[in-house]
Amino acid sequence: MGFARTCSVALVGMEGVLVEVQADLEPGVAAFTLVGLADKSLSESRDRVRSAVLNSGAQWPQKKLTVGLSPASVPKSGSGFDLAVAAGVLAASERLDPKSVEDLVMIGELGLDGRVRPVRGVLPAVLAASEAGYRQVVVPEETAAEASLVPEVSVLGVRTLRQLIAVLAGEPVPEEPAALSGSRGGPAAGSVWGHPQAAGLSLPGGPAGNGRPPDLAEVAGQRVARRALEVAAAGRHHLFLSGPPGAGKTMLAERLPGILPPLTRQEALEVTAVHSVGGTLPADRPLIDRPPYCAPHHSATMAALVGGGSGLPRPGAASFAHRGVLFLDEAAEMSGRVLDALRQPLESGHVVVARSAGVLRMPARFLLVLAANPCPCGRHGSPAGDCECPPGTVRRYRARLSGPLTDRIDLRVPVEPVGRAELVSGGGGEATATVAERVLAARERATARYAGTPWAANAEVPGHELRTRWAPAGGALARAEADLDRGLLTARGLDRVLRVAWTVADLAGHPAPSAADVDAALELRTGVRRGSGVTGSLP
Repeated sequence: MGFARTCSVALVGMEGVLVEVQADLEPGVAAFTLVGLADKSLSESRDRVRSAVLNSGAQWPQKKLTVGLSPASVPKSGSGFDLAVAAGVLAASERLDPKSVEDLVMIGELGLDGRVRPVRGVLPAVLAASEAGYRQVVVPEETAAEASLVPEVSVLGVRTLRQLIAVLAGEPVPEEPAALSGSRGGPAAGSVWGHPQAAGLSLPGGPAGNGRPPDLAEVAGQRVARRALEVAAAGRHHLFLSGPPGAGKTMLAERLPGILPPLTRQEALEVTAVHSVGGTLPADRPLIDRPPYCAPHHSATMAALVGGGSGLPRPGAASFAHRGVLFLDEAAEMSGRVLDALRQPLESGHVVVARSAGVLRMPARFLLVLAANPCPCGRHGSPAGDCECPPGTVRRYRARLSGPLTDRIDLRVPVEPVGRAELVSGGGGEATATVAERVLAARERATARYAGTPWAANAEVPGHELRTRWAPAGGALARAEADLDRGLLTARGLDRVLRVAWTVADLAGHPAPSAADVDAALELRTGVRRGSGVTGSLP
């Protein structure tokens, strides 16, 4: 009779739950029983572990073997328990000292030949182990750098089960060939948990995917839209771009991540954890320190956009864009139900998905950029006057974006067609680096102002606080209050105008929003020029 225990981690959405892996050997007919609410992929680990142990040169115990995963009430899925199960069995059969595995957390899949293959979610799993008080983890070699991001945790990266046995038994560690290039286990990077419609994810390096980030200097004309992009980046304001096809809406959205400030250490860990769970973390870049960019197709389902799926919900595009940019092109072509599902994360910064297997909360604090044509043909209001859409069709097309959703969008900017002179001149606007410096300076002003509060950017501050604690200059809100009285602004809209005005003031270096700053904010929200407008209030 032999008994041993070690630990692994079960991922429930974005959260890791520590699981004790217990192996018990008793006399009787040789059998392998796995208990503890395991799914199909985890139940199959019995065959993987047995083959891996035998092909690693160890003996498989010819006794009645029971492996329990505790707590039994937590659903467990995936192949990440293989390494812990194998170590527990070897310790129970006295091939290893049971005490050598008691204080270890092991995460990894086993191949039939004994190779240790990487799995998703290593970073949140190691974070959960650290919070539970464990200081030693064993992971596949390919994910050792990712696991090492967690401070005060000793990480052992192994290539094969044979190497792990040698380390724990105090024997010479054999040399093993490196894993196949680019192997991270599971679907290839870029496939999002079985949701192919959530494609469009780009990590730092540029949405173009060619290693060179797109530059704002490449955008011809569009001065107002470029200013709106700058304001959106400086205050984390959501943006709606409306204009005909080919005007540059997508070009502008793709350049927004480049002017956003780098992620803080805590933000980088949050973003990296999401992409680790989703299997989109680059093998050569364990820490994502720049804002991601996600642009799902307009046919994306609700599960692809906000997360979901059968069983335990999994992250969607809204979570993959956490701390970055979520760009929804052809927004009017998307399902109204899918778009309205974004209302909750726009306000709270997270998605709560309820399923029969459990209720999960996933981070989703993104900067939303919507882009849409003015009508089905896209030529409504064009100088050529060649739009053939009836007025009723135009109204219904625009009504696909619900009022409650658009009311949560701070900036609404028309994108006009680019003229021949601007196009031939090759753009000539400011480069991304120049705009990013101003954005960073404005963010630093806001951070200093909100020091000691739960907020870091203007878009996060409640309107009541901005009206009382950080009130604008006297009479600055006169135009906005008049629009509220006439029904042109809602109470939420007035708060958002005030938030944008603070961002305009931060970009201009003003100590508080002036009447011109509020006029600029009103123009960016309504598209109607007020007073000196955007061009006179921004640098």
